[in-house]
Amino acid sequence: MKAIIFAAGLGTRFKPWTDTHPKALAIVNGKTLLQRNIEYLQQFNIYEVVINVHHFADQIINSVKTNNGWGSKISISDERTEVLETGGGLLNAQKYFTKKESFILCNVDVLTNLNINALQLFHQQNKPLISFGVTNRVSSRNFLFDNTNRLCGWENNNTNEKKIAINHSPLIAKAYSCVAILDYSIFDLMIKNNFSGKFSLTDVYLKLASSHTILGFDHSGDKFLDVGKPESVAIAETIFS
Repeated sequence: MKAIIFAAGLGTRFKPWTDTHPKALAIVNGKTLLQRNIEYLQQFNIYEVVINVHHFADQIINSVKTNNGWGSKISISDERTEVLETGGGLLNAQKYFTKKESFILCNVDVLTNLNINALQLFHQQNKPLISFGVTNRVSSRNFLFDNTNRLCGWENNNTNEKKIAINHSPLIAKAYSCVAILDYSIFDLMIKNNFSGKFSLTDVYLKLASSHTILGFDHSGDKFLDVGKPESVAIAETIFS
């Protein structure tokens, strides 16, 4: 199985580090976030990884080359012309994936010990289009599920905005872990539904939820941290050795 690590973002919440560096190269206990995510994937025998790059792309590329990909085969999906967000970034990287094979995606600024083998088993048993990790932690935004863990909608807890794809009551709110398994057919579905350029995977999930099964895999209790701000590094260093 192959994976993509999203590492192209501007990291605006991570200033001043991101004024001169990409967030992917922020260091937690002597290792960059990028190295940690590559080594995380290796724990589950995933050694072919695509990394999308935009902000200080050359620094990421040089780090990968200098460290020989930390033992993994790395492909670079170049977004230096324009950052494409998660959906556009994934579609732009289609050529690196194998037809009819599912793949993993994760965010470079998220650290977790979610068991990808368990996520894969869940995906194989239920056969959805997409399976993604969720937990019951507090978050500013949540995906909304029915009692079978099927994705039904999304809400922003700060603005009270809701987007409902499937009407169901009650709806169960859970927080997205930014680790997912997707069927290769996601590429054809994005194109068929006129997704192009710069767009979010959240929009894709919500567009497809009513016509395709998208499931949340609850791994509450696992380690998880969004290393979104400089102060998050100190917290990460107490959780991830």
